[in-house]
Amino acid sequence: MTARNARVLLVLSAFIGGLVLFMAAAFLVSGRAPVLTAAPGPSAIGGPFKLTDQDGNIVTDESLKGKPFLVFFGFTHCPDICPTTLFDVSEVLTKLGPDADRVAALFVTVDPERDTPVKLKDYLSSFDRHLRGLTGDEAAVTAMTKAYRVYSKKVPLEGKDYTMDHTALVYLMDKQGRFVAPFNLKRPPEQAAADLKKYL
Repeated sequence: MTARNARVLLVLSAFIGGLVLFMAAAFLVSGRAPVLTAAPGPSAIGGPFKLTDQDGNIVTDESLKGKPFLVFFGFTHCPDICPTTLFDVSEVLTKLGPDADRVAALFVTVDPERDTPVKLKDYLSSFDRHLRGLTGDEAAVTAMTKAYRVYSKKVPLEGKDYTMDHTALVYLMDKQGRFVAPFNLKRPPEQAAADLKKYL
């Protein structure tokens, strides 16, 4: 067999192989053949946690069962994103009226070194009363940030001060504690409240 013939045979084999793969894929996509799929697994966001709120009460994923809830991770020394987000969440809770008692809204610190329950209580006094600030030891907070796929990192500043980089999403969880979607606050609060009511 000449080198030229060998190359032609190789190209032809590749073409036929690709055609077979294409036809097999088309056959499966068309639904004319049974396709085995794995059962849907649990959401990759969320999970068990055990932290303390601003009043010293223990809050866990189990204690929230039966209520949809919003979760936002931040810290009390945050200069802009955190207070703005908590203000927006407060506006939504206000628009819910009496239904605000049927949901939960959590502000989970990514800075447990400074954000004690006392500090959280003082900080949250400027926002809607339904907001609960959660803190704990570093291991407990880290476990929750990992469960919610939250990025956080201490960033040194001049002197001994520091700030925190962190994920700025608001997570919407259903009554079973399963992740639904990032909660959109870039809309009128009455629209956001109407959306949240769907999960009551």
